Amino acid sequence: SAVEQQPQAAEIPKPSVLALQYLDELVPEENFRYVMFDDNLVTVSDTGKELGEFTVNIEATRYKGLECFLIHANSHGAVDGVPCGTSIVCYVSKCLETLEQQHHEYVKLDNCPLDRKTFLVRTGDGYTVNRIITQGKDVQRTTKTIPVDQMRGFISEGSNLLLHRLLIEKPIDDSLQFISFDSDANLCPVTYKRLHERTQTVEDVELRVYGIERTIISTSDLPTTWQSYFMHDGHLTNRVQIGSPVTMKLAKVPVQIEREEEVPKHVFEKKPLNWEEDLQLHSRFLDRKEEIKSDHATYMRHHPELRALLADFLQFLLLRKPEDVISFAAEYFSAFSTSMPDVSPYLASNAPTHFPASHTNPRIDELRAPTR
Repeated sequence: SAVEQQPQAAEIPKPSVLALQYLDELVPEENFRYVMFDDNLVTVSDTGKELGEFTVNIEATRYKGLECFLIHANSHGAVDGVPCGTSIVCYVSKCLETLEQQHHEYVKLDNCPLDRKTFLVRTGDGYTVNRIITQGKDVQRTTKTIPVDQMRGFISEGSNLLLHRLLIEKPIDDSLQFISFDSDANLCPVTYKRLHERTQTVEDVELRVYGIERTIISTSDLPTTWQSYFMHDGHLTNRVQIGSPVTMKLAKVPVQIEREEEVPKHVFEKKPLNWEEDLQLHSRFLDRKEEIKSDHATYMRHHPELRALLADFLQFLLLRKPEDVISFAAEYFSAFSTSMPDVSPYLASNAPTHFPASHTNPRIDELRAPTR
């Protein structure tokens, strides 16, 4: 086994601004609403011979308490009589972040079978990548950790299958550059761009299909390109790796995804309401008026002291006839407030007076002296 060293920061590929913007603008309630279904294709050779099958399933699930998507893909068959295949089990968040992925590839050659397993898991501060490559009797194990900030815009093989459906649901005009793994699990750029629309015949039915080209630009090998075509509802109809004699094709037209028609919301125009002319509003006004009057009368019956208090106030008001009735009322009723500070009733006796000092009258001094 070995622990791989990470490349220098300057060598780490970066996603494009448009790619990150595309991820940021994804709305789970809208864009992910119609991407959960199954795809079933057959694998055929360039001569039309059926070699195997390719299936993709995407469903909503939970991963360690987090709402996400489970992506399960299988490709099995035989090329020139040699069994081979790929299987992917991947958990992807609603922002297309890969939480965990198991990627298994095999080629069962008689003299030297090849088996390659890659396990990717999101940890607290990064990603851990474990690989086991078995070729014949030789087994190689490698482990590496990638900081999370270097994995921004990362698209795994599993999230790639979900991204393709999203690119049909939310199309793009310009090419997008994310980052991904090459065949040696090294970070490298991966680009997505639209292809021209075309028609594809399935069971004597002509389908209008929409294409997306994906290219992994490895730094240690030649670029690898796939072209995939989809129906307007996102069902995969054709998938081929450029340069490969094997093509994955749709053999049977699937049941199209039914989309709920959004009923336009009725807009009610605002109309001026005149409660005096509107019979219903006027009736509610009268009912509310009687309800308030009844409530006030009940309160008055339960508090007879209120009548005496109001009578004293009105009598005092008519005697004083103040210019500012509101201020007068506020001052009058402030004595009943528990939040007002208490005023000493002896404050006036301590106030300064115009009388001369009482040196000449000891009796007055004695009366005014404080009590000990």
